[in-house]
Amino acid sequence: MVRVMATGVFDILHTGHIFFLQRARELGDELVVVVARDSTVRKQKHEPITLEEMRRILVESLKPVDSAVLGTEGDMYDIVVEVKPDIIALGYDQDWDAEKIKADLKEKGLEVEVVRLPQQNGDLDGTRKIVKKILDLWTFSKKMERAEQ
Repeated sequence: MVRVMATGVFDILHTGHIFFLQRARELGDELVVVVARDSTVRKQKHEPITLEEMRRILVESLKPVDSAVLGTEGDMYDIVVEVKPDIIALGYDQDWDAEKIKADLKEKGLEVEVVRLPQQNGDLDGTRKIVKKILDLWTFSKKMERAEQ
């Protein structure tokens, strides 16, 4: 049995996430998704829109996902040691160096394949794109309201 691990924030679920998780699931027999902790999201990206447990529940309910767990707050490799994947699937836009991850895990005695997955091309396939569209629509709406007054 081949266990695949994928990671992410999954703040606003969108088709890019679904594409990523479907491709990750195709790599093996089981897909375990590690959902970033709120504290990690704050350090690395932004203030989370939805709380970590809500994001974990949403991700776990997706068809390609066998289970979803929350990440660890210390050494990012602790969760890898816990999950024991055969393959780690990286999204096209995740800023991780696949070779460095493999080397770091090898030092910990783990032989894990690291695979970079392709990008899905779509209009709203990223959280930042969705947030921008919402802000653009809100701004346009406010301009229209002022023009009507």
